[in-house]
Amino acid sequence: MGEEFDQTKVKKASILELLKRIGPGIILAGVVIGPGNITTSAMLGSNYGYSMIWLVVPIAFMGITFMLTTYRISMLTGMPVIHAIRHYYGKGAAVIVGMATFFACLFFTMGNITGSGAGMNLIFGMNWKLGSLIMIAIILVCYFTKGVYSKVEKLITLCILGMIICFYATLTATGGPAWGGLGRGLTHWKIADGSLTTALAYISTNAAITAGIYGTYLGVEKKWKKEDLFNGIMLADAIAHVAAVILISGAIVLVGAIVLHPTGTAIKAPAQLGDLLIPFLGKAAPVVMGIALLAAGFSSLLGNTQRGMVLLAAGIDKPVGLETKFIRWGCLLCIAFAAVICYSYGGSPTQLIFIANIATAVATPFGGFFVCRLIFRKDVNAGLKTPRVLQICMVISYAFALIMTGSALWKMFFL
Repeated sequence: MGEEFDQTKVKKASILELLKRIGPGIILAGVVIGPGNITTSAMLGSNYGYSMIWLVVPIAFMGITFMLTTYRISMLTGMPVIHAIRHYYGKGAAVIVGMATFFACLFFTMGNITGSGAGMNLIFGMNWKLGSLIMIAIILVCYFTKGVYSKVEKLITLCILGMIICFYATLTATGGPAWGGLGRGLTHWKIADGSLTTALAYISTNAAITAGIYGTYLGVEKKWKKEDLFNGIMLADAIAHVAAVILISGAIVLVGAIVLHPTGTAIKAPAQLGDLLIPFLGKAAPVVMGIALLAAGFSSLLGNTQRGMVLLAAGIDKPVGLETKFIRWGCLLCIAFAAVICYSYGGSPTQLIFIANIATAVATPFGGFFVCRLIFRKDVNAGLKTPRVLQICMVISYAFALIMTGSALWKMFFL
């Protein structure tokens, strides 16, 4: 940790090397782009038009900052972040962060289950609870049948790519955004009336400290070295993650603003999500949106549940390998528990997805606190130039997340 290391002698990686070595950021983007992201993005656009599109700027800033900060801590300490927290601040701190990040992922799992059911509702018209139960059964078969999930995953990836193409094609079919309104939305940073909780849900989905923390465990598998902090590989990975998330969620916000906002449509049911693609697909829009929700829910459900179990295992000092019994059976219990909560809910599935997204904000106050402390430790940065810019960016990002979370909770429970 404190050995001499001359960062000025590190050569920048070639473009080919960057493409070979990045990976965790793209994997995390696949986990993030679930039904909750689609639903919340659509709500933000349909309810508030272009007025909240400025959120993509702090999301880009926070997302890259969280990723680079956690990556740096992991590389310099030789440990993934929660293990580093345990080393420097004790078992209790690690347990708190592990539990907080686990619950954030558990709430995300609820959104994925509900979103899968909403997809089945759009395609087949069946009750969303029955539809999600069918999808859970399929996921379990894939999970326990060797080689099946990897084959299905390719089809899922194609479906998600198809969804992205459809949203951008819809943007083209509608003539694109009103550039004046888009420009005002990007430059006038204010919270639209009634938008605070939606904004929190949108931020929590797209720029969460959980992604950076989990990325350090994926980085172990990628065999990143200290040199990768300075040769551009980790920066490229962080940018790839944030760019992928913003290009998708931002497009959905714009489609919501163009297609639904002018009609005053507020998304309260899965069918209204299908309306987003009508300008491009017509009557086929609900089916295509249903397939998109299914694919996003399927890919995100198991991956996100595994993420939660890995972070919980790290917090309570259990083996974190995906093939360990603790992780495998823990994933099953999480899915079962989340399903019970979802099926007990009596309201609209889209509203449940929205609530679940808001709840994912629980991880940032706890995880961000210790990440901030670690990046300022002299013994973590020993032998290297103090990363003053990154430290400042981390404090700003953490403060912004706390203010948004605190303001939204105050409004929800006290006003």
